[in-house]
Amino acid sequence: MTLMPLSRTTAASGQSIFSRPAQALALLAPALLMAACTSVPLPPWTPPVPRPAASAPASVVQTFPVAPPAVIAPAPVSQPAPYSAAVAARFPAPAVVYSTPGLQPQRTSFTTQAEIEAWLRDQALAASRAGVSAAVLPIGRSQRGETLQALVLARGTGTDPAALLATGRPTVLLIGQQHGDEPAGSEALLVVARELAQGLLLPMLGRINVVIVPRANPDGAASSQRATAGGLDMNRDHLLLNTPEAQALAQLMRDYQPTVVVDAHEYTPTGRFLEKFGAVQKYDALLQYATTANLPEFLTKAAEEWYRRPMMAALKAQGLGSEWYYTTSTDPADKKLSMGGTQPDTDRNVNGLKNAVSLLVETRGVGLGRLHIQRRVHTQVTALSSVLASTAQRASELGQLRPYIDKEVSALACTGETVVESAPTPAQYELVMLDPASGADKTVTVDWDSALALRTIKTRPRPCGYWLSAESGTAAERLRLHGVQVMRVTEFGSVLGENYRETSRAAAERQDVRGTMAGNAPIIKVQVSLMRGLLDVPRGSYYVPLNQPLGNLVIAALEPDTQSSFFANRVLDGLQSSFRVMAEPVFKLDALN
Repeated sequence: MTLMPLSRTTAASGQSIFSRPAQALALLAPALLMAACTSVPLPPWTPPVPRPAASAPASVVQTFPVAPPAVIAPAPVSQPAPYSAAVAARFPAPAVVYSTPGLQPQRTSFTTQAEIEAWLRDQALAASRAGVSAAVLPIGRSQRGETLQALVLARGTGTDPAALLATGRPTVLLIGQQHGDEPAGSEALLVVARELAQGLLLPMLGRINVVIVPRANPDGAASSQRATAGGLDMNRDHLLLNTPEAQALAQLMRDYQPTVVVDAHEYTPTGRFLEKFGAVQKYDALLQYATTANLPEFLTKAAEEWYRRPMMAALKAQGLGSEWYYTTSTDPADKKLSMGGTQPDTDRNVNGLKNAVSLLVETRGVGLGRLHIQRRVHTQVTALSSVLASTAQRASELGQLRPYIDKEVSALACTGETVVESAPTPAQYELVMLDPASGADKTVTVDWDSALALRTIKTRPRPCGYWLSAESGTAAERLRLHGVQVMRVTEFGSVLGENYRETSRAAAERQDVRGTMAGNAPIIKVQVSLMRGLLDVPRGSYYVPLNQPLGNLVIAALEPDTQSSFFANRVLDGLQSSFRVMAEPVFKLDALN
């Protein structure tokens, strides 16, 4: 199947090469055929075995037609290449040139926050002239006071959440630059915004709605640093919501309820890989979807079948290499590679627990400055437009999938077992890297932690809900910010439940697959046993039911003996601030407004 190509700009004029109506209509014809595609229901989920990206399906998704490269002077490279000219030659510039403020000839810095804001306003205006409902929304402020903004595009009567939900079309949320030193995603999202507002992606808005946050961490971007201004990695803060930046994304997610979320990042091609393996990483894109405990199987199946595989084919059609996402720890002696983490704290995993198809796209860019920037942006644009096209193609099925999963998760309350803690599965994997001198392929067999099939570490009976003390207002508000329904107890009662009893305690550091998380306070690492009994429930306390779509996220937050939990990270004051409710409550409850 062929997906519609994007328009390109010339260096001289900034105008679309495909400016004549006949040419544009000819290029859009494949999109009209795409809308007629149907599919069969998803079979039961079986985790794929990691294999080289060359094993992608034979069907090719063509995102860009081949065209002669535009004539443009190369942008200056702000730092020397961290590898040989032979390696650099493996990554030629694409046959298109992208034009954003930060990608202009002779530019030495990427697009500024002020330029992003002006760009988004221009696209909203252009889209409105084309009959699209468009708005630039302030969604919050960064730690240094920068306005976080989202561009909303939809064909309908408005851009507020109710208006988008009323269209019946799936909404795609695209997020860039959560890490400030990863600029390609932000620049690519500016390109995608323009193409949706006034380019050849515009017809897709007849089948999908799109919300774009080009830069989620403007403070980090201004300083070219990974973390926020406060030194926290915001992409490990999506369950706890300690940073205003993560809170803004959570509220946006809660209000607009996107069916698909894409998080655009970049990864380091040299650094620890060169130190440990004497090799440079070769893949233009590393891909992964949500991989954490208690994800619905159909959601994972849809992410693999409907999104990752077409994305791989789209990248391959452009001569771009892809693999599963992987990284390695900061310990020089540890030569294990790990797929993206399985903790419920990243944007990718938390949004999966919110029943969205949640995807990660990482381009090879950290530490490269402006080297290969057109290719890096091209990789992101190719992957992102593939996601948009897959969503448009599967709009009908996605409209059925999300309500089904919401209902399925809600129905699990009070029944069966739930996974409290899981871990990746150790394996070995043959990974192709590059020789740093010759640029030739270098196959390395590595120890590999696979996130595709999780090992269960700890399970418990799934409760009906959780009680929280009246002093647990911060925890209640964080859950509500996620979109969780929280109830207030309005009269004294009692309920069958389970108390947590501490059996051991220690101070520890939060860990991810890279190592200790920078900027995080020590956590409380606790082991517990459960004591069942009839528990008194005072007026003014809280009840969080599990018969709701975000039940799996509630479990991740409130089971105390995991490193990502509210208790371990002091959002809850103590073990006696909560207990597991094991029978449907009969005391009076009111929903919090």
